[in-house]
Amino acid sequence: MAHAPSNVQNPVSEEAFTADRQRMFGGFVSATTITSVAMVILLVLMKVFLL
Repeated sequence: MAHAPSNVQNPVSEEAFTADRQRMFGGFVSATTITSVAMVILLVLMKVFLL
């Protein structure tokens, strides 16, 4: 049975894997923070204009 060729040239080191996960988590935290701030601003504007 033949196996499909792999696109990975070299095995990923543990340090590279950890750095990649930290970078992804940092992006997630940034996106969550920006979204939360935008929602608070939107709610404040709705309160101002609807009262």
